[in-house]
Amino acid sequence: MVETAGFSAARRIAADDSDPADRAVFDAPKAGARQADIRGLGRRSLEFGITALQEVIGSMEGAFGDAFERAVHQILDTRGRVIVCGIGKSGHVGRKLAATLASTGTHAFFVHPTEASHGDLGMIAPDDAIIALSWSGETAELGDLVSFSRRFSIPLIAITSNPGSTLGRAADILLALPKVRESCPHELAPTTSTLIQLALGDALAVALVEQRGFTPARFKTLHPGGTLAARLKTVRQLMHTGDEIPLVRDGLVMSRVLIEISARRYGCVGVVDGDGRMAGIVTDGDLRRHMGPAILDTPVRSVMTADPVVVEPDLLASAALELMNRKRITAIFVVVEGRPVGILHVHDLLRAGIV
Repeated sequence: MVETAGFSAARRIAADDSDPADRAVFDAPKAGARQADIRGLGRRSLEFGITALQEVIGSMEGAFGDAFERAVHQILDTRGRVIVCGIGKSGHVGRKLAATLASTGTHAFFVHPTEASHGDLGMIAPDDAIIALSWSGETAELGDLVSFSRRFSIPLIAITSNPGSTLGRAADILLALPKVRESCPHELAPTTSTLIQLALGDALAVALVEQRGFTPARFKTLHPGGTLAARLKTVRQLMHTGDEIPLVRDGLVMSRVLIEISARRYGCVGVVDGDGRMAGIVTDGDLRRHMGPAILDTPVRSVMTADPVVVEPDLLASAALELMNRKRITAIFVVVEGRPVGILHVHDLLRAGIV
């Protein structure tokens, strides 16, 4: 590697003049140098977070709650996009907030304040709204973006702990978080503060989901991959239909019903009345309870369980699995207006990754 003399000299000077405290930053701590209740330290940090969150919850009853409502309505009324911005740890929280908003029906994206000062302000339009996060409210890098929002009358929602800060005073809507103690022992690393910022962002997103009437079907459209996609499948997508549905007519004797059960792999058969509506179900359990010499000549109505548990085709498959687990059944019939249109087995749900 070619290296200039100037850089080499600078490197040697830096090495020679470095402070021992500076070098200590890069020294790995010695194992066992400090004995501490590690579990207790973790618990203390979590308790700091719980206390801070409870303080935010208490603030919802006052001016903070009013500002929260205004922020939600402002986002709902925004015709353009929601621009989220922040620096450092607040920036990381902002990226998560933008991603959560975008995945739940609010057109949102993150703009880095420094990049905004170098041309990315062009991404922001007059119909947009801005959410700016800064714990101190005096983050210098936000200056150009805040000025831009004031110049073009773009609504500005501030999330800060300092209402009297430059950001707090400039905002149209101020979400003033309580000043909380960081769980960091030196009160330097953003810990408790980022936790409540994150929780507030999630609270905004959830309130917007409720206000927009954002449905699981729309959620699925925006989450086509991963385990979420599996959880958002519907019964209709997994059920067996047509000739695969094990059905018999009411009025048959059990000898005919047993043939139908044996020909299928569901361990049950549905019983329909003269109008084609579900009248009952015969399961392996019903057979065991009525087993005897005369079962073959017994009418199916005497053996079946009337009014069986059923689901509709547009129910989420995960909800169907929860119902089946709760009722301790392995197969369930799918009906529309009381008429069977499909059957779903627990193995179908497991194969689809519904857990």
